[in-house]
Amino acid sequence: MDAAFWITAFAILALLVCSGFFSGSETALTAASRGKLRAATDKGNKGAERALKITEDNERLIGSVLLGNNLVNILATSLATALFTRLFGESGVALATLIMTLLVLIFAEVLPKTYAITNPEAAASRVSPVIQVVILVFAPVVSAVRALVRVILGLFGVKTDPDSQVLAVREEIAGALNLGHSEGIVEKEDRDRILGALDLGERTVEEIMLHRSSIEMIDADSDPSVILQQCLESPHTRLPIYRGDPENIIGLIHAKDLLRAMYKLMEGAEASMAALQDFKIADVAMKPYFIPDTTSLDDQMRQFLRRRTHFALVVDEYGALQGLITLEDILEEIVGEITDEFDPDADHVITVAEDGYYWIDGLMTIRDFNRATDYQLPDDEANTVAGLVIHEAQMIPTVGQAFSFHGFRFEVVSRENNRITRLKVRPLDAALPRLEAQ
Repeated sequence: MDAAFWITAFAILALLVCSGFFSGSETALTAASRGKLRAATDKGNKGAERALKITEDNERLIGSVLLGNNLVNILATSLATALFTRLFGESGVALATLIMTLLVLIFAEVLPKTYAITNPEAAASRVSPVIQVVILVFAPVVSAVRALVRVILGLFGVKTDPDSQVLAVREEIAGALNLGHSEGIVEKEDRDRILGALDLGERTVEEIMLHRSSIEMIDADSDPSVILQQCLESPHTRLPIYRGDPENIIGLIHAKDLLRAMYKLMEGAEASMAALQDFKIADVAMKPYFIPDTTSLDDQMRQFLRRRTHFALVVDEYGALQGLITLEDILEEIVGEITDEFDPDADHVITVAEDGYYWIDGLMTIRDFNRATDYQLPDDEANTVAGLVIHEAQMIPTVGQAFSFHGFRFEVVSRENNRITRLKVRPLDAALPRLEAQ
């Protein structure tokens, strides 16, 4: 065991340390959350700032780290083989392979990666200065390797986009929330609120609007006393006004504006019942606000805030009335059902029977059903559960008919004309309901 032996041994040890550094750095920098690194950068952490800059190009980062890691591993294995061959002859090759495999596995792979994964942001901040230098040194070689890889993949028809993200930001957030909920870390209500806000840009007003068949309207030619009584009995503060045909919307009345105008006619020196009989609701009505049914919820919420209004009428491409939407409808997609003492259907929107069936209104949207039960009925072909049943059945079912599709059993409980008003729904593969407390 001369000086050459000890020099080689220390060189192998140093290369194993370098290998562990590269392995841990790769794990830390790829596992680190860019959001947490950004937060640390905003607080003045220079290491986090370097790590954030390094991770902008993951392909270059991984190429440089792998190049360094393979270089030191191969060199360490070569030196160990030479050393053990000198000591034990031909059997030293097998012995060097066994010992180096154990050393690399334990001290250069598992140990540093386990440490790095426990706190990847802190580890990434610490290793970023050295890795930044490594990337600069290996940049020419890594660029050549990247070009060669693209050429080889191109021969097999694989197109690479170095600027594309593996996962979209929204998908990352949604995946993290669903994973957190399944592990009991994130509450269902918190998950639903965040996902609801993220979905606003991908959904249209047509999906959540109140259909025209359910809109309460005021006939402009009705007697003033009838109009007043209708407004007082209505649970809504804003009502559309039509003349002749319900499709002919001429205005929108707010209950306060109506009461204020009628109060002026019933008080003061010139007050009289005759003056009240001559009251024209169109004179105090607001101009109706129409929007296309393809408007996204995100855009419409911004329009509501900009125009300082909460009510819009939805029309299709031909200008025909389809429904109405309010700011509250959009907010409910984020926070859930908003009810007050005037909502007639505030309670028991969905109930669960002892036999495991969900009893729901036919007009309940598929999204609301999924949100309440944590199931995943598809909503590509229909907005409501009743619409999904009609689409899948390719007919208008009669009371008592039952269908099975998408892993659920649907039974029609009641129907009015051609509209399904009540349904019983039960998952085929589950005996107990999964409805969570709201």
